[in-house]
Amino acid sequence: MIEQTTFTISTAGPGLYEFTREVANWVRGSGLLTLFIRHTSASLLIQENADPEVRRDLQAYFHRLVPPTNDPRMSYLAHTYEGPDDMPGHIKAALLPVSLSIPVTDGAMALGTWQGIYVFEHRATPHRRQVAAHLSS
Repeated sequence: MIEQTTFTISTAGPGLYEFTREVANWVRGSGLLTLFIRHTSASLLIQENADPEVRRDLQAYFHRLVPPTNDPRMSYLAHTYEGPDDMPGHIKAALLPVSLSIPVTDGAMALGTWQGIYVFEHRATPHRRQVAAHLSS
């Protein structure tokens, strides 16, 4: 059996947006779930969902690692016409996963106690991110 769907996650700027519950409500049976984000300036993560400081710290770390193109340290970048956060968004998406594989057993994802599924938005403006889901048994 193969099931497919697309999840739409609305973002309001940089940060991690959890959509674990939406995926959990969709999965059934047993098999392998593959999630794939259909964008080049956002990523997917499995990350702690208990303490919001973890999400804030991750966002701060990646902002410091890859600042906007209007930061003097990034003056070597040529792709700047879509805004100062666009090329850094592409770099972050190149460093972080854009797909995830999660085992599903008896209708439940085999996530750890404190794990959640997130879109990691790298752009400053709001977006509607599409995540393709494929469940095969």
